[in-house]
Amino acid sequence: MKDKDFRFVDYLTINAYWFALAFTANSLHPIILPAMVEELVPKALKATCLGLLIFAGLVVAIVVQPIMGAISDRSTSRFGRRRPFILSGTLLDLVFLTAIAFAKDYSTLFLALLSLQFSSNIAHGAYQGLIPDIFPQDKRGTASGAKSLMEISGAIGAFLVTGHLVERGGNSLAIGFVMAVLLLSMLVTILAVREKPLGKLQEKPIIEVILSTFKIDFRKRGFVWWLTNRFLFFMGLSSIQTFLFYFIKDVAGLPNPAEAVGGLGAMIGIAVLLISLPIGYLADRVGRKPILVISGLGAFLGIILLPFARSYLELLACGGFLGLSAGAFVTVGWALATDIVPKEEAGRYLGVTNLATAGGSAIARLGGTLVDFFNTLSAGMGYTVIFILDGLCFVLATLSILKVRET
Repeated sequence: MKDKDFRFVDYLTINAYWFALAFTANSLHPIILPAMVEELVPKALKATCLGLLIFAGLVVAIVVQPIMGAISDRSTSRFGRRRPFILSGTLLDLVFLTAIAFAKDYSTLFLALLSLQFSSNIAHGAYQGLIPDIFPQDKRGTASGAKSLMEISGAIGAFLVTGHLVERGGNSLAIGFVMAVLLLSMLVTILAVREKPLGKLQEKPIIEVILSTFKIDFRKRGFVWWLTNRFLFFMGLSSIQTFLFYFIKDVAGLPNPAEAVGGLGAMIGIAVLLISLPIGYLADRVGRKPILVISGLGAFLGIILLPFARSYLELLACGGFLGLSAGAFVTVGWALATDIVPKEEAGRYLGVTNLATAGGSAIARLGGTLVDFFNTLSAGMGYTVIFILDGLCFVLATLSILKVRET
């Protein structure tokens, strides 16, 4: 595919599966799983149990995603390097989402979610290599903007639909809708992407591929600092996402917390949606670092104000800062990553970035123990403590990106 062949629709179809991945994550983590866990465990342990559940799933993602990226880098399938993994991973997702929908106890839910993380990251790990596979460097900011556009659209869709389905029809109905979105988006991607077979490669034992997957050259300080920035930012962001449902219910006191989280997420997502492509285009012109610094400071402002929010309007104001900052961070941070990684090993390197993304997200989920502990000392105190720690993460993330030298 030559540069002149890229049309607006190409940017969207190549990134269509990001819609499904975002829809799934933003349906399960902030809405469906909190509602399910609250029904299956003692109320005093709900934050701890939710945190441990998502933490364990993300540990699976940390391991599986980069390995599947590395394996797909070396795939010589006549259907292409990435698409066979996207297809097989998604079909397995449908099986394990069904298991989640019918889980009647915490242990069954735990096992089903771990299995879903395994299958989902078969597809996810390979899929991350498509942008550097297909787009030249001067198009990757725009392509990353389209990626964020699809991710944010998926998040908005999840927040608009899933909360309503949970409150009105239950968790099983919501999960069934997630399955339909995954299947449709997968079909758009594998049918629309023009992927040439890689051809013959020097044979390399699969165990050697796996063992070499997590090698990081620490002499490449820019990449290491970029990983640090992403780890810290996602630690703060994921903590907010995980415990917002319980904060709205226990502290803000709003009725129908699933719908409140959904409405808040949708409003934030719409604002972010409007800036995704422009911010990607701007990053191609002014560079990545200035935008990433501004996004870190904006996220800090939003989280520091959040503990004082009691009305839906106040929550929207805080969420606006957080959402716009996260949208800019995700778009421009990914563009910077595609600049840094070598094209011939894009799947492996971008899979390794999940050590930062899922690693930060996983550690954040362990904050549930802090929430439950401090809430026993004073009602709502646990949420204030965790939000202050999230703000510290955003400050440190901003400082770390200053160490990255742009190409």
